[in-house]
Amino acid sequence: MHQEIDSMLPVRTPDVVAARLERLILDGVFRPGQLLPSERRLCERLGVSRTSLREGLRVLRSKGIIETRQGRGSVVAALVPGRDDSPLMHLLRDHPRTLYDLLEVRSLLEGESAKLAAARATPTDRVLIQRRYDAMADYVRDSEEIEVERLAHLDHGFHLSICQASHNPVLVHTLQSLTDLLLSSVFASVKNLYHREAPRRMINQQHARLYRTVMEGKPQAARRAALDHLASIGEQLREIEAEDERLERSAMRLKEWE
Repeated sequence: MHQEIDSMLPVRTPDVVAARLERLILDGVFRPGQLLPSERRLCERLGVSRTSLREGLRVLRSKGIIETRQGRGSVVAALVPGRDDSPLMHLLRDHPRTLYDLLEVRSLLEGESAKLAAARATPTDRVLIQRRYDAMADYVRDSEEIEVERLAHLDHGFHLSICQASHNPVLVHTLQSLTDLLLSSVFASVKNLYHREAPRRMINQQHARLYRTVMEGKPQAARRAALDHLASIGEQLREIEAEDERLERSAMRLKEWE
């Protein structure tokens, strides 16, 4: 039966099949670490024969774009090496001052991605953004006690869904390659700000504004919403840091009189 189906499908060169798969990977349809669908599903989706598909996958393996794991199938390789053990990654993680550098990077990337997402998002993109936003908002509303790590992942997932809707593969893969670092900045903001009523209300309102402007297709307003959100987080964190320093100085002066 499979042979009959294969004979009815168009024959395409391995390079053409490989190029179509590469496009799907670049567009974020298949992400690094994701298991590719079965050969049958890929053949149906691409409209190619099983022989052509296998040759195309062989081309991708030779380029290091996919990896074949015994008993699992083909997996999309890490397109941008994480290098978690690099000296730079250690410095960024171990020195809190770099948090503000990360917020600057997020502003550069996420401000533009919000603008592009508002202009380019498809109906499917908007469904995915809505799901990520609702998951975050529902958790905040329904949880009696907020788990910092859980909320940080939901927060990051919401921002990433907007970036993916930008349909700029370089932008998406750049953000994904910095996932661990960006999560650390989200974690810091949630840990230090979310238990305080005013910053918590501010963050919730800003997320709602970002969500609304992207969903309504307002590019400039979406960019402004993303930039305002990250700028205010930086300002709030700096204020907390300054407050801690004031308390420390006061405590030191008090000790002088004891």
